[in-house]
Amino acid sequence: MIIKEYIAQTVGQALTKLLQAKNISFELLPAIKVEYPKEEKFGDYATPVAMECARILRMSPMQIGQELTQHIDAQIFERIDVVKPGFINIFLSLPFLLQRLEEIVTVKDDYGKNKKANPRTVNIEFVSANPTGPLNVVSARAAAVGDTLANLLAASGDIVHREFYVNDYGNQVLWLGKSVWIRYRQMLGEEVPFPEEGYHGEYVKDIAKYIHENFSQELSHIKNEEEIINFCARKAIEYNVASQKEDLDRFNVTFDTWFHESTLHQSGKVLDVYKYLESLGVIRDEEGKKVFVSTQFGDDKDRVVIRDDGRPTYLMADIAYHRTKIERGYDMIIDIWGPDHHGYIARLVGAMKAMGYDEKRFRILISQQVNLLMNGEAVKMSKRLGTFSTMRDLIEEIGTDVARYFFVMRSMDSHLDFDIDLAKRQSSENPVFYLQYAHARICSIFREAQNRGIQYTKTIVDPEHFNNQETIALLKLMARFPEEVYDAATTLEPHRITVYCMRLAQAYHKFYTEHRVLTDDSDRTQSYLTLCDGVRIILKNALALLGVSAPERM
Repeated sequence: MIIKEYIAQTVGQALTKLLQAKNISFELLPAIKVEYPKEEKFGDYATPVAMECARILRMSPMQIGQELTQHIDAQIFERIDVVKPGFINIFLSLPFLLQRLEEIVTVKDDYGKNKKANPRTVNIEFVSANPTGPLNVVSARAAAVGDTLANLLAASGDIVHREFYVNDYGNQVLWLGKSVWIRYRQMLGEEVPFPEEGYHGEYVKDIAKYIHENFSQELSHIKNEEEIINFCARKAIEYNVASQKEDLDRFNVTFDTWFHESTLHQSGKVLDVYKYLESLGVIRDEEGKKVFVSTQFGDDKDRVVIRDDGRPTYLMADIAYHRTKIERGYDMIIDIWGPDHHGYIARLVGAMKAMGYDEKRFRILISQQVNLLMNGEAVKMSKRLGTFSTMRDLIEEIGTDVARYFFVMRSMDSHLDFDIDLAKRQSSENPVFYLQYAHARICSIFREAQNRGIQYTKTIVDPEHFNNQETIALLKLMARFPEEVYDAATTLEPHRITVYCMRLAQAYHKFYTEHRVLTDDSDRTQSYLTLCDGVRIILKNALALLGVSAPERM
């Protein structure tokens, strides 16, 4: 159950009864909002519906609230207060909270997962780093955020397809091929100058060595230098993509599809989509270039899609690529782009609108810059110059669990200062250590119970054992987990799960400090073991959504 939805339905039914009793039409009434009050004293949930209906009903918000409460089916509520200027504050009952606890320890791994009568098919494309080198920490952030968001969407009942777009076409690929070929020749002893525009990273030498060890004979039969460079470029792309896949596997990120841009050009789809745009009358000529009139669709200027030499631009290929997503039948298309792509949104969405597609089917999110800090100083990153920290380096330095959590714990539209020193710290200052320790502590309680000969029976023997401030606060947080998952998926804000995890762990530590779990009172022991089991289950499920492990020992 998503409690906010249940409350909205319950209040909606009460409002319908009230209007029917007064013979008032209710076609113009607003949707019922259910919110979390800023302070606990104002309830667990609140709705401003009485204030929003006042003008339509020609009644005071307080009067509407008082009359509404008489029609609300209050099975799960301890009490309902109407307070000025007209908020309806709702408090959950202890019996309901204990029902949720029983549900948690029964469904276990499925707690937090929601079902939809009509699930959407969602394509989420993320990372999509250029295949010209290793993944860096900006790509690592996109990987952690994108995969967590995909997990949340799936947990909320959608059918999710993860996709990586490989930009294996154009000048960047040509320069990669040239760079590798020059390093190859240098490796054989030739004195060849390296171009400033080339890729200077040490990994280019590794690729040259890889080609020499595996394809030297094949390369020796190619006499045309242009063909040699293209051969080196292809092998470099294969090498880099394979390396990127290895890094992502270590990061617990798996893609359903690796879509290569080159296939769009080879199939003719790029020019086909261009001709379609031309037929729609949204292309104009400009000094030999073909320009998409994106200003008609919200962009700040029109954009070139075919250069004066006849070559399509990256934008043209991207338009064709996104049209393939629509043709593949997805209900929702989500892209996560890097920090330098914000201005690109309007032109791409504009092209989709020009072709008659509903822009609501597209969501483009920006994953902002990562500032990697070591010893209090920023680490500079440049793929072309080779002075950057790779995703692989980061995983080896701090591990997958910490890296994934740190990347997700801030909103993706904010810059992230990634503190390596904090990430390596094995103390409660490190949020990952804090959460994993909470899970491990609960597991140790069950091991100790077993050592004492206590058999856990998943039983709430006496509800009065739960009637205290720390336990009720914990139960309320536990009951909210399914809607936290739903809200994080709906708003496309995966960092909300990290906030929830910290609140839950803090509430558990407070409970554990105030209440002994294993005592001579068997009824109390069984009740509190059930509570601990519920917290353990939620922590494990929440960390799994984040791609973080939940160790049983630390």
